Amino acid sequence: MLDDILEPGHLWAVGMTLIAVILCILLHYEVSMRLWQLLERAHGSQRRRFLMLSFVVFVAHVVEIWIFAGATALLGQHPRTGQLVGGVDTLNFLDYVYFSAISYTTVGYGDLIPTGPLRFVAGTEALLGFMLITWSASLTFLEMQRHWSARRER
Repeated sequence: MLDDILEPGHLWAVGMTLIAVILCILLHYEVSMRLWQLLERAHGSQRRRFLMLSFVVFVAHVVEIWIFAGATALLGQHPRTGQLVGGVDTLNFLDYVYFSAISYTTVGYGDLIPTGPLRFVAGTEALLGFMLITWSASLTFLEMQRHWSARRER
């Protein structure tokens, strides 16, 4: 078992996954903190605040999906890290973005299937996507709670 983990394809997959995870968590933290500070200072309507919150969080998730798509596409070029199979004859980068999106959101249609060490990347992305989506939902709830509290005080 340890020999499998030390195989170059597995090491590449684990290394790229760690890099993608670190980038996504740091990005999400920075976006969340700056957005929260911006929302605290915002004087616009509640609609404007929620639209800003929704669009910024959406863009953050899209960027995180693209980070994992890039990692998966790079690993797909290495002969020992596995590949995505099914659905299409020749993969292009948007196929990797699509696969990343269905992994990140835990939809998992099953039309593209990772083989070999790429399965580790996909599983980790699903867990991280779930965590970051719930983080964003918590941020949205806190903003709603602030709105409800302000309405009660009036």
